[in-house]
Amino acid sequence: MCPNLRLFGLAALVACASPSAQAQSLPYQLDPSHTKVFWEVRHFGTSTSRGRFDDVQGQVSLDRAAGRGEVAITVGTASVSTGVPPLDSILRGEYFFASAAYPRAYFVSRQLVFKDGRLTQVVGELTLRDVSTGLTLTATRFNCYRHPQLQREVCGGDFEGELSRGEFGITYGLPFVADRVRLVVQIEAIAP
Repeated sequence: MCPNLRLFGLAALVACASPSAQAQSLPYQLDPSHTKVFWEVRHFGTSTSRGRFDDVQGQVSLDRAAGRGEVAITVGTASVSTGVPPLDSILRGEYFFASAAYPRAYFVSRQLVFKDGRLTQVVGELTLRDVSTGLTLTATRFNCYRHPQLQREVCGGDFEGELSRGEFGITYGLPFVADRVRLVVQIEAIAP
């Protein structure tokens, strides 16, 4: 369950929709300059290797009154960045993301979980390397505000999840590089 969390938690982006908008489903478009998918994995049992995906696109719609919505996120796997260019090349290669063959990963959700009127989880499915498996993203923070320049509502937050890279056939380097990957998704989305 890679980056798409991302990608993931977008449904949360509309959880704070204005009262006048709560009776209908509203679309929000991801702001790519404020939306990233970060990942962490233990390296040789010592330090933690970290990276991110910069090419994250998608949208979310939410019917807050009904407590439902949909999330659709696409992540460009070649946009992986660790700050170490040789490692980035390896990650784009056949043993990891195989970006040439699988240029996109996808996260789709139609199940949003609310508690006391606040979005707490986005339950969906992540597809990476043509393999799909369930992924739950938990909201660690979420808020909406009226953007002073755009004069539109912007919603965003941080979401976390965990996946097994082995479920996607990414087993190279096991057990020296751990199987469990922690995802941290930063999202902001803009209302029309």
